[in-house]
Amino acid sequence: MSNSQVRHILSISGGKDSAALAIYMRDKIPDMEYVFCDTHEELLETYAYIDRLEAFLGKPIHRLNPDRPFEHYLRIKGFYLPSARVRWCTSQMKIKPFEAFVGSANTLSYIGIRGDEDREAYISTKPNIKAVYPFREDGLGIQDICLILEESGIGLPQYYSWRSRSGCYFCFFQRRIEWVGLLEHHPDLFEKARQFENMKTESGRRYTWSERESLDELMQPERIKAIKEMHKIDMEQQRKRMGSSARLVDVFCSVTEAYPAPCAICTL
Repeated sequence: MSNSQVRHILSISGGKDSAALAIYMRDKIPDMEYVFCDTHEELLETYAYIDRLEAFLGKPIHRLNPDRPFEHYLRIKGFYLPSARVRWCTSQMKIKPFEAFVGSANTLSYIGIRGDEDREAYISTKPNIKAVYPFREDGLGIQDICLILEESGIGLPQYYSWRSRSGCYFCFFQRRIEWVGLLEHHPDLFEKARQFENMKTESGRRYTWSERESLDELMQPERIKAIKEMHKIDMEQQRKRMGSSARLVDVFCSVTEAYPAPCAICTL
C-alpha cells in the first residue's frame, strides 16, 4: 500500500476502549476518519457518549446504518435470535455497512484492543482492509485507557454504572446482572427484548437471549434478588484484589474489566 492512497478509519463502538483510541490517535493521524456502526438498537447513553466524543475530536463521526432494521433480519432468520454461535446481527448490521463505507480503497482499520487483552477482532475477508492495533503495539492496558479518558475529560460512558460493555441493548453476551440493569434503567427496551424471545419459529420453538434462562424467568423478583446478591459478592472480591490504595477510577475500570466481551467483533 502506498501511504498516499491509504484511508485511515477508526471504528468507535460507544465503549471505553474505542473512545480512548480515538483520543489517543487524534493528533497522530491527521486524516483519520471516524465511524460508528449504528444498529439503531443502541442505548440512549451510547448516542450521548458518541456526540460528546465527536465534539472533543472536532471531526465528524460518520454514522453507518444497516440497509434493513433488526426486525427485518430477525424475520428472515425465522425468529432465530442471534447468539455467540451465530452472530448474524454483527455480519448484517455492522460488518456489511462498514465494508460498504470502505469500498475498494486500501484501508487501515484501527481497533481498540489493548495490550493486556487476549481476544481477537473482526478481520475482514477483503484484501484491501488491514486491521491495526495501536494499544496492543504500544503496550497500553486498562489503566492507561482509563487515564486517557480521565485526562481528556471525556470519562467513561454513563451506562458503565450498570453495564460492562458497549453494543446493542439486547446483546447476548450480557451477564444476568446487566439484564437486570436494563430492566431497571430502560424497562421499555427490556420489554422489547423480551418480546423478541416470545416470537415463535415455524416449528413453534422460542429462542432466548441467555442460555438456560428466559427474560420472563429472569425478571421475577426472587430471581433478581439472587442475581444482585451474587453480583455484590463478586464486586467485593474485585475490590479486595485492587487494594485500598487504588483510585476510584482504577477500581471501577478493574471491576468492569472482570467481565470483558468474549470478542471484539462488535467494536465496529
